Amino acid sequence: MEEPSGEERAGGSATRRGFLGGALTVAALAAGQWTPVFRIPAASAAATIPPPPNPPSGISFYQQAYQNWSGEIQVDGLWTCAPTSAADVVTLANWARASKWRVRAAGKRHGFSPLTVASKTPSNVVIADTTQHLTAVTVNSGSPASVTAQTGVTMDTLLSTLEQAGYGFAHVPAPGDLSIGGVLAINAHGAFAGKTGGATPESGQTYGSLSNTIVSLTAVVWDSSSGQYKLKTFSRSDPAIGPLLVSLGRSFITEVTLRVGANQRMRCQSYATIPTSTLFASPSQADSNSFASFLQSGGGVEALWFPYTQNPWLKVWSVEPTKPLPSKEVNAPYNYPGTIPQQAADLLSQIVSGNVSVTPEFCNLMYTAATGGLVLTGTADIWGWSKNVLLYAPSETLKVTVNGYAVLTSRSQVQRVASEFFNFTQSRLQTYASQGKYPANGPVEIRCTGLDRTADVQVPGAVQPTLSSVRPRPDHPEWDTVVWLVNTIIPGTPDSEQFYRDIEQFVFSTYNGSYAFARVEWAKGWAFNGTTAWSDPTVLGTTIPGTFRAGLPSGSNWDSALVALDGYDPHRVFSNSFLDKLLP
Repeated sequence: MEEPSGEERAGGSATRRGFLGGALTVAALAAGQWTPVFRIPAASAAATIPPPPNPPSGISFYQQAYQNWSGEIQVDGLWTCAPTSAADVVTLANWARASKWRVRAAGKRHGFSPLTVASKTPSNVVIADTTQHLTAVTVNSGSPASVTAQTGVTMDTLLSTLEQAGYGFAHVPAPGDLSIGGVLAINAHGAFAGKTGGATPESGQTYGSLSNTIVSLTAVVWDSSSGQYKLKTFSRSDPAIGPLLVSLGRSFITEVTLRVGANQRMRCQSYATIPTSTLFASPSQADSNSFASFLQSGGGVEALWFPYTQNPWLKVWSVEPTKPLPSKEVNAPYNYPGTIPQQAADLLSQIVSGNVSVTPEFCNLMYTAATGGLVLTGTADIWGWSKNVLLYAPSETLKVTVNGYAVLTSRSQVQRVASEFFNFTQSRLQTYASQGKYPANGPVEIRCTGLDRTADVQVPGAVQPTLSSVRPRPDHPEWDTVVWLVNTIIPGTPDSEQFYRDIEQFVFSTYNGSYAFARVEWAKGWAFNGTTAWSDPTVLGTTIPGTFRAGLPSGSNWDSALVALDGYDPHRVFSNSFLDKLLP
């Protein structure tokens, strides 16, 4: 779980365009996990900020720059530490409270929104890097099975461990270079919803978010009787756990136990010859090559459409115990080619420098590279264990910024939602192009999942994740599917923030509760004011809270979650300037 700033997306004194323009090379564009450029011990004369006061014994602090995956949040003046145990986190919390400092849990920094730190974070904040030591994993075989993991372990490691023991998840995020703590903080998901609306997944699986797999968790919370922060374990049947299941970084969770099911063999077929007019046809004109039809036939679907191209890259997942004859068996993840052609890299340099007229050429080159690579590598139809088919976005992929929304609807309305969103996006891009503007240059992504059905976790009396984007609406039981709507854009692209605002206004005005209902996708961009993300006061203060009140009981909604989170951390040790606005 990472975060963007409500103040600006670029950190320090550099602008996004200046940052990218100064370092825009093929290597920079396709760089993998960000590597810190310096580490200065607290006692060093080279430190540029005051050292932490009266640091707790046994915990070493070092100054290190913070940068999120997309490069939009950069903060040089921060202290970092690497807790070696959950007890260290407790010590850190009690020290921070006494010293009037704050603690921000950080995983792999692979995110977009400012839920970890904002760009203008003050120096009295310490980053607690969970990925160095809080990485233990234990598989609990049995019926039902589970896995217990500390929150710094990556999805790559977790899924590999589960695979070796014969377990897995129904769907997961495409990148594996994510910490499980970050994944759960923002109810991350993949792209599988089952072949029919309301379908029941295999035992131990869920078609909702990974937050819905939580059986229990351990968090650092305030204990009023002792006047100290302490570790406390919450079971999934405890009503108090609800706000912690999707905490948005407002708490520090050190360990989780997750429900898992028997590992599955899966197939992923790619299609690149279906025109947008067919895939996103209106419901009245939809045929067997429509988006909804592929969802029904496979159970998992994702369409990636590069603007100014004719045919999307469509991926369709299905559960296939036996290898289909045409499929290529894969024994490792990340099977799709991801190389950026030199010509595309050159065009991208021009775009970020201001020559946006080459955007259509760039998008067509990227589409050709992506789909042509499927043929060259024989990966248009792959089959294997779930991890190897579901993980497809390596850390060295092209860095982009995104917006993101979860639209709850019924299976019968999926085609309508996808068609409306595509048509609006295409229409807006055409309007911009008529003005000589090209604000989008990455793929539009549309995928589907199920909702967070508590029965899936197999815990009697399981509590709903209060702030999950895919939490069901009890007053709309017919809404059984979630359509995720995303636009990806290279950071620094002119007019992109206004385009994002256009999309957001359309989403919330269109999917307002009649046949579909929109919430934000926490990890990504939202609350656009036309120049920056996470900044629109109406979206932050009214729209988002309203989506977690509508149709939900008063004891388990936005307001009750804020009260509970404040109770767990009344001193707001686990908060930041952005969360103070979003979750006041």
